[in-house]
Amino acid sequence: MSSSNLLLVLLMLTAGGYFLGRRRAFAVADTSGRGQHILHSRPTYYGALAALWCALPSLIVFCFWRFFESHVITHLVIGGLPPDMQSLPADRLGLVINDIRNLVFGHIVPQEISPAIQEAAAHYTRLKTLSHAALAVMVTTIALVGILWVRKMISPKLRARNHVENTVKYLLIACSTIAIFTTIGIVLSVLYEAIRFFKIVPFHEFVFGLDWSPQMAIRADQVGSSGAFGAIPVFMGTLLISAIAMCVAVPIGLMSAIYLSEYANKRFRAVAKPLLEILAGIPTVVYGFFAALVVAPLIRNAGVSVGLDVSSESALAAGLVMGIMIIPFVSSLSDDVINAVPQSLRDGALGLGSTHSETVRLVVLPAALPGIVGGVLLAVSRAIGETMIVVMAAGLAANLTVNPLKTVTTVTVQIVTLLVGDQEFDSPKTLAAFALGLMLFVITLFLNVIALVVVRKYREQYE
Repeated sequence: MSSSNLLLVLLMLTAGGYFLGRRRAFAVADTSGRGQHILHSRPTYYGALAALWCALPSLIVFCFWRFFESHVITHLVIGGLPPDMQSLPADRLGLVINDIRNLVFGHIVPQEISPAIQEAAAHYTRLKTLSHAALAVMVTTIALVGILWVRKMISPKLRARNHVENTVKYLLIACSTIAIFTTIGIVLSVLYEAIRFFKIVPFHEFVFGLDWSPQMAIRADQVGSSGAFGAIPVFMGTLLISAIAMCVAVPIGLMSAIYLSEYANKRFRAVAKPLLEILAGIPTVVYGFFAALVVAPLIRNAGVSVGLDVSSESALAAGLVMGIMIIPFVSSLSDDVINAVPQSLRDGALGLGSTHSETVRLVVLPAALPGIVGGVLLAVSRAIGETMIVVMAAGLAANLTVNPLKTVTTVTVQIVTLLVGDQEFDSPKTLAAFALGLMLFVITLFLNVIALVVVRKYREQYE
């Protein structure tokens, strides 16, 4: 049985366990007509308890089984290989195992396959089939045992609600822990590779260098492979494009939110807000095409008409289109935050003689400032992490300039460029991508800390 079918069966068993537990609760409650068997919890909690005991143990066994299944089968297949194959070096043995797996899964394999590999592939297939059958039997058995056990335990004194709520609480704790450790793992993995890079390239040369050319020379006489890793041009390009995008998105998004929440009638708001949020659902590659085919030529032609030297790919084109893309992030979040301001603050300001505009400017906006700052931060993060628009509209050249009419590049574009293709993780060119990622993470964290300090200051002022 395939994994998807097994999960579908488990889902059906879980639903059946819920209805059986709920039905059993009703049956236990109706055994006495004098009210002596009053249930401690609602019948839905008994059904939920049965569903949890059906699903959770089965899912845990399923996840552990599938995690270790490939390793165990591979070990057994290696044990069944001829002695001369088992004594191969680790890299050669890995190639043999790869050929066996390609043969099993129907992938491309070499023209000539030895009988030993064919027999190992057949052995692998048999073990895999046996493993799937055993997993299906075990998961189904555990699910049925869980349902029957809870059904037997259901009684008026069973505190089903307490058990269900505690189980859900522990599940939430587990999910939070997984999220935290995932974040820590991402940071540590990037930090480890970045440290390897800084052992090759000095930290001060990377942070304060003014020349970015990550192509490493293979020969001493090779041309165009200087191997310079000064990241200042890359970060300047990122800041330039992000600043242009924010200059477009923040005023338009914030003013749109103020109008929709404070001035527009309900009919206009019901139509305008969904239309504005459609911008967030357009794929970034579409924005990239729009920037490359419409905005960039328009800016170039306008610059030529007034005697300016404008590149065919410029930071201004990428920044303008990126600003249009992130308008919904600012407007939607700001609109929700402004609507969350208590109406009593508006009524008090109007009762003291303030005009509508004065109420919005002096009362509503300061009260909603923390949420507005949060929306702007989200928009900044979205702008910094954008790649496709920059590739198609701003180019790949790492020029150290603040002229928005020139070609620049960003950190994310360089990370993608460095990791495209067959790269070895021992070369400084590849490891430079992790160093860029680490520096981008540090800068983003620093900006978030500053924003939190500002938000706390103003929040204390207006609470």
